[in-house]
Amino acid sequence: MAVRAHPLVFGVALFLASELMFFAGLFAAYFDLRSGSTLWPPPGLHLDTLQSAFGTLMLGISSFTMIGMTRALARAAPSRAYAWLFSGILAAVAFVVIAVSGWQSDGFTIASHAYGSLFFAMTGFHLLHVIAGIVLLLALFFGLRTAALTADHRAGAEAIMYYWHFVFIVWLGIWGTIYFLR
Repeated sequence: MAVRAHPLVFGVALFLASELMFFAGLFAAYFDLRSGSTLWPPPGLHLDTLQSAFGTLMLGISSFTMIGMTRALARAAPSRAYAWLFSGILAAVAFVVIAVSGWQSDGFTIASHAYGSLFFAMTGFHLLHVIAGIVLLLALFFGLRTAALTADHRAGAEAIMYYWHFVFIVWLGIWGTIYFLR
């Protein structure tokens, strides 16, 4: 007997495929402008690689906690699931704080040059996805606390976990591109 994905999980997978195309467009724009520029990034530009690495670590930890959360739900251990989920939310909020702090210290704006436009478009749209993910994680946290754990709740948690892993993987691509491919 074939095992089918829950409709919610399948729907999220389709949504993530469309989001992948969106971010692929941003990467294409970045590499197109990069290939046509003699100096990329512009001279005098300084990005805090250490700060961004710490933010990446926070997002990675948050992604890891989603694995613990879904495993705890599968074992019917809601108190462990809440602990994993709460830890993931804290790490995600830390990522947002670090990202916004980095924006304030970068010394350029979206209107400074093409690099600035793509930097803020890529990191900004990603940050919107992180904030949307935090809202989903909070909804899951409070939803699981008030309801009995059903197959639909576990499917919702699994779908959110896939979204969250997607957000982390996209960030790895953005981070590697912006901070290391010069």
